[in-house]
Amino acid sequence: MTVAELARQVRLVELRARRASSGVMSGAWHSAFKGRGIEFHEVREYVPGDDVRAIDWNVTARAGRPYIKRFAEERDQTVMLLVDASRSNCIPGVSATKSALAGELCALLAFAAAGNRDAAGLILFTDEIELYLPPGRGVAHVLRLIREVLAFQPRGAGTRIASALEFLARVQRRRSLVFLISDFQDRDWERPLSVAARRHELIALPVSDPREQRLPDCGLVAFQDPESGVRFQIDTSDSGVRLEWEAAARNRTEGLRSALRKAGVDHLSVEAGSDYARRLVTFLQTRAKRD
Repeated sequence: MTVAELARQVRLVELRARRASSGVMSGAWHSAFKGRGIEFHEVREYVPGDDVRAIDWNVTARAGRPYIKRFAEERDQTVMLLVDASRSNCIPGVSATKSALAGELCALLAFAAAGNRDAAGLILFTDEIELYLPPGRGVAHVLRLIREVLAFQPRGAGTRIASALEFLARVQRRRSLVFLISDFQDRDWERPLSVAARRHELIALPVSDPREQRLPDCGLVAFQDPESGVRFQIDTSDSGVRLEWEAAARNRTEGLRSALRKAGVDHLSVEAGSDYARRLVTFLQTRAKRD
């Protein structure tokens, strides 16, 4: 991709994300995440009418008169975007629908965070950590984040979600809001994900392409696994083969949903070509009402 092409792509994604992140997205973000954490602020002497449940008994015992703890709402938070950049997602080729979807999701979430004055950071990973952009604020930082995602050229081919979560634990010790964007074509990520979800407020956004769910009837077709490089042929004119492919795709989808539920992770499956922004708003609003 040339510099001019990248600039044009960044601009298009920026415009779409700004439009989607304003209005209802901003409201959904605020209601779902703003002020959910509290931090200790100070102790002060108890006055009639205060909630007795807030009494600090240690200070009260030392002072000989009742004191209460005061807490302040956390005024900001850190949003971390963990993005699967493996070849099955094709992050470098923005014409590939899953990669375009991942880029637009990052832009939408980053602009929503910026609109709420939250810091946003980025971890791009394959079977290794490819890029880490520390959390920052402001539009300039968001635009850099978008450029990093759209222009990225990965070294690795595979996917290792567990490594990304381990890296997150090292660089982000404070409880944060974490979005994991991946097609989850990996294994042995369930336990690390469950551990991360206890430390952070974690939401998984599995991305998919409808073309992965079903085969067209177009005769003998050569395929290549983008991560392993294994080549194989499938006779797509065989209706039995097509049905088997669709059944396997459904089983993978249901297996993923079950694993995410078992890990205690909220998730929203996002399909390329869908109205993902509206679905994300609905998801966040429903999540806020539930909590």
